[in-house]
Amino acid sequence: MFKVPEHQKFEYRPRYWDPKKDKQDALKERIRMIQGQSMESTKARITSNLRSGFGGDPRLRSKLVSRSNYRIIAIIGFLVLLSYFLLDRYMPLLEKFIGN
Repeated sequence: MFKVPEHQKFEYRPRYWDPKKDKQDALKERIRMIQGQSMESTKARITSNLRSGFGGDPRLRSKLVSRSNYRIIAIIGFLVLLSYFLLDRYMPLLEKFIGN
């Protein structure tokens, strides 16, 4: 009965757009920003280092994560063995203490 209005679509296709040149310009601007001595350049340098993450090597992060996981498993295993040893050795004393 009534026509529901639809949102208007806007598509802009530039005639002369070079994506390679656009990337190069952005990279040059970022390098210029990083090499400066101002506070903003320091912020840009820190941000770019955080974005690259571990020097840009994705294998390094997975290697560090697996090493961390092995370390956690080793610590848990050590704690289980230690608790078993302590319970085995001191359980009679603990039962005696609780029983009295």
